[in-house]
Amino acid sequence: MSLKTRPLLQGTFGMVSSTHWLASQSAMAVLERGGNAFDAAVAAGFVLQVVEPHLNGLGGEVPIILWDSGAKKLEVVCGQGPAPHAATIERVHSMGLDEIPGSGPIAATVPGAFGAWLTLLREHGTWRLRDVLAFAIDYSGAGHPLLARAADMIATVEPLFRRDWKTSAAVYLADGVPTGGTLFRSSDLAATYRRLVEEAGSGTREQEIDRALRAFYSGFVADAVERHCEIPAMDSSGDAHPGLLNAADLDGWSARLEAPVTVDFGAWTVAKCGPWSQGPVFLQQLRLLDGFELHGSGFLSALHIHLVTECAKLAFADREAWYGDPDFTDVPLDDLLSPPYAAERRTLVGDNASMELRPGRPRDKQPRLPRRGRQAFSDEHWTGAGRQAAGELERDTVHVSVADRRGNLVACTPSGGWLQSSPVIDGLGFCLGTRAQMFNLDPSHPNRVEPGKRPRTTLSPSLAMRDGTPCLAFGTPGGDQQDQWTLELFLAHAVFGLDLQEAMDAPMFHTTHFPSSFAPHEANPGRLHLEAFDDGSVIAELRRRGHEVVAGDRWSLGRMCAVGRDPATGILSAAANPRGAQAYAAGR
Repeated sequence: MSLKTRPLLQGTFGMVSSTHWLASQSAMAVLERGGNAFDAAVAAGFVLQVVEPHLNGLGGEVPIILWDSGAKKLEVVCGQGPAPHAATIERVHSMGLDEIPGSGPIAATVPGAFGAWLTLLREHGTWRLRDVLAFAIDYSGAGHPLLARAADMIATVEPLFRRDWKTSAAVYLADGVPTGGTLFRSSDLAATYRRLVEEAGSGTREQEIDRALRAFYSGFVADAVERHCEIPAMDSSGDAHPGLLNAADLDGWSARLEAPVTVDFGAWTVAKCGPWSQGPVFLQQLRLLDGFELHGSGFLSALHIHLVTECAKLAFADREAWYGDPDFTDVPLDDLLSPPYAAERRTLVGDNASMELRPGRPRDKQPRLPRRGRQAFSDEHWTGAGRQAAGELERDTVHVSVADRRGNLVACTPSGGWLQSSPVIDGLGFCLGTRAQMFNLDPSHPNRVEPGKRPRTTLSPSLAMRDGTPCLAFGTPGGDQQDQWTLELFLAHAVFGLDLQEAMDAPMFHTTHFPSSFAPHEANPGRLHLEAFDDGSVIAELRRRGHEVVAGDRWSLGRMCAVGRDPATGILSAAANPRGAQAYAAGR
């Protein structure tokens, strides 16, 4: 299990890990030129919008978790935009829909990524906006080598673009269907970035950032979004619908700074975003696993995988029943994360695989699993693209983590605004996200759609402390799998003693037992996905225990990124996942 595909990077100056080499190198260039971890993360975040347009974009969202060594503060930047003011259960039903589609303009929330990145830059960074945006402007305007996966996605949605999404065709099919490795330019996106810099004008760093935020949320971008959403567009239901967002929705929003949620696990403390994300399921799993002798089970033994999987089923069942925007619903989070509650729930973990979805009863309250309507889905109009927007394909997100020599740490998981999710906004070069598909239309459920409410997102960056000292920032793409893959990365490192690269390279697994967060919200009770194991007896034992094992390719699950800092020596480290052959760590 100790074989590594690449070295664990170590140094004392700075470390970056992201899902694309150009983003990692851009972030490293910022560190080399005197920027801190937050400046570097912002620069990388905008580059990721350009070079992984099938996985995130300027119209998407990003949660960020950080440790600011100067302020001695753990903090979350919530870049998850809320539902439009017109987004009600009745309004969606009036369109002839029983659920919010997985793609198209109805599913758009306020685009939060730009606000979150600029809030991070203003509150914790040191650079000016024009400098952090220079990398993204260059790669969008002068061009970048198009990823093969991005080219494949463009080829998949070509019929949809040509037939229905003409503005997308103008951007991605201007010279025909591109192939991987060709130089690809996004001239409209570059012009949008440049105009934001121009409207930022000059003045103090903070004044420039605030003017750019107004240009986006109260100016030319907001106006273009409103015009765009007034035009009906084809979505995954097979019909064309207008969007619900307007300029007033953007004008009334700003990224929020919040305290993270934390749980202790031995010498470690793990910090996550609140229950508007799925982050607390990571913490619930830790609470459950804390009562088992996991180390004694043997790394990646059948017992290890069984225990982790069964605890995941219980934690994610609670996610389904209880999580939602705490501004709108009373999430019993203290109870869900309490040791007594975990002890009670732990008794449900048996020797055999459970086939039930079993949420708990914190405060003796009755859990509510969402009542789902029929998800309209048209293969005829949405072959390929609909399946991606519905979450049936993995790798729908990106990640960047950065550590600097000052002791700062930051983990960011941008997503949404995928090129295949919604039509490009004419003249701006980017499309809106579809995160509202994670709402339900059950009027009694905590995660029902409501005006101004954040959907319970899957995006879930992580930050961990050892003996009270922040020392690890990490995350991954993967939708519902994020807090399974990163949990296993953390356990491999914190419990079984693997270094970050060894932990990342180890065989990965996850369950799809619970409903997907993405439309059409399918569940596969008892299903356990595993990468190929050399030891066939592990899979045989898991099947004997009742798991429906789906064995995949050896390098098929997860795209984790991580940076760390040894509290005793100050040595920094970074690891990047070999899966997908594009994640990249850099540092010195």
